[in-house]
Amino acid sequence: MQQNNGLDKSQIISFAVLCLVLMGFMFYFQRNSAEEDKLKAEQQKTEQAKTAVKPTPAADINPNVTPNSIQVSNLANNQLKLEFSSLGGQVSKVELLKYKAYDHKTDKADLPLNLITKNNSSYGFQFKDKKGKTVNTKDLVFFPVVNGNSVTLTANHAGAAIQFIYTLNNNPKAELKDQFTLDFKVRTQGLANVTSDNKADFIWDYQVRNLEKGRAQEQTHSEFSYAFNNYKDYEYDGRTTMDEPKETLNWIGVKQQFFSSVIESKTGFTNSKGNQETIEEGEYLKKLNFEGFVSMNGGELNQDFTWYFMPLDLPLLKSYDKNFDEILPLGWAFIGAMNRYFFMWLYGIIASWGISAGWVIFLMTIIVKLILSPIMYKQHKLSAMMKVIRPEIDEANAKFKDADPMKKQQATMEIYRKAGVNQMAGCLPALVQIPIFYALFRFFPNFIDLRGQGFWFAKDLTAYDDLIKLPFKIPFLGDHLSVFALACTVVILIYTVMTSGNMQQPQQEGMPNMKVIMYIFPITFLFFLNTSASGLSWYYFVSNAINILIILVIKYVILDEKKIHAQIQANKEKPKSEGKFQKKMREMMEKAQDAQKVQEQQKGKKK
Repeated sequence: MQQNNGLDKSQIISFAVLCLVLMGFMFYFQRNSAEEDKLKAEQQKTEQAKTAVKPTPAADINPNVTPNSIQVSNLANNQLKLEFSSLGGQVSKVELLKYKAYDHKTDKADLPLNLITKNNSSYGFQFKDKKGKTVNTKDLVFFPVVNGNSVTLTANHAGAAIQFIYTLNNNPKAELKDQFTLDFKVRTQGLANVTSDNKADFIWDYQVRNLEKGRAQEQTHSEFSYAFNNYKDYEYDGRTTMDEPKETLNWIGVKQQFFSSVIESKTGFTNSKGNQETIEEGEYLKKLNFEGFVSMNGGELNQDFTWYFMPLDLPLLKSYDKNFDEILPLGWAFIGAMNRYFFMWLYGIIASWGISAGWVIFLMTIIVKLILSPIMYKQHKLSAMMKVIRPEIDEANAKFKDADPMKKQQATMEIYRKAGVNQMAGCLPALVQIPIFYALFRFFPNFIDLRGQGFWFAKDLTAYDDLIKLPFKIPFLGDHLSVFALACTVVILIYTVMTSGNMQQPQQEGMPNMKVIMYIFPITFLFFLNTSASGLSWYYFVSNAINILIILVIKYVILDEKKIHAQIQANKEKPKSEGKFQKKMREMMEKAQDAQKVQEQQKGKKK
């Protein structure tokens, strides 16, 4: 965040608001206190102990089913390696071959990246038979037949045949988008003799696996995502429950930080609902459950679906033309556009030069600073002008020390007006920095091109660096200290010291000392950045280091205080027309003064 070399009242207000916003972000995205973490962890362990070993549901239907009798089939192409279980006819394992998962034991990204494995995903179609008994296909035993790039799993229940047909495109020359898709057809015969239902309930239970280094960050980015209104509208839900009773969902997905598992229904899911539960420790991050209806015709379930197991790469997502690109949380409206069409574009151009990701971010920072340089120049010129007229402001404050605060404010505004100082000009740099900060906050932990890219001691620029490990856990800070976050905090503190020298101290009792608040801000920034993407910390370290250089260059090379003083004196000699804002402020003050006089007169009469 940029600071002024001498701040007026408007700038102080803008800074205070920004500081509160950033502190809000920090408290929102950090974990709860240590005691709450411990309590939730104990509750989660209890829950996991209850559900760790579940009896095979199929035993209720077929007592001859044993773990050894469950068969496994496989399909693979250049991008995916899939495994299918005969129990429930489900996809039981999904490995993305071109990516690796983070191993917390070795502190390296060298594990196979499995979105689905160890029964963390379970799905099936549920309906009631004519006796009112609930039947779920995930409890049935299917018999697999593999034929080339297709596997057909068939189950029999009460004389009805249920087939799940999975087809994977294994053509090495196929388009990239087709290599992350799995066609899924459901065909039944004789099911009308078993059930009278006109719809089946699709139930999907999914536990999100921890694939990245930053657990809290990945957990925050794990949620439901879905499209409706013929793929035109998109929604996500990171809350505990989701409920869409009126919309027909075209697809429903579980989004993780960099990957997503999505199932699309050709006819859509109706009366959809779901819930999610955070898991504080262990292999899994969240537990999500989805339930939605699909139609049955004449008592038969003949529906076409498509599974997508894909990385959240923006060009890939856009190539499907199904609104998948909205899954990538780059920010809303202008923020998202800034990431999509500027930061990602700029990163791609610089990265094509063959330099490492850290130096790409370094050059991106310089380019952004060059673009903002005219604004920064005006900001520091205003600071220099404030420094020159500071004696006059101090004199006015001393003169009206015991007078009406309105008169003192009017005297100060009159000095600004005669000197040609625009009080509102100092707000612009701070306002510009807010959308940029939020855009980068979204950019660094969600840009898959940065995933696994190391720089110096940071092994992954989308996660925190933990070169300094602590033997204990500090609330809101964690069990480590990020070197990039520390370095960023130091340069922000230096920048704050350099820019707060000309700040006007409060003249009234009870008003906060803004210098103290400005010194507290870098400390709060440390708590925020310590568990954030190290790429974000590196960017702001470079950004604030450049700010310091710019201040020195402007102060000692570009700006001449004598010339500024002469310019101010010349401005004072010129007749100044009162602007709309100044006129409005003056009129408001005059009305306030008149109202105050009336109140004082009424009090005098009562006495």
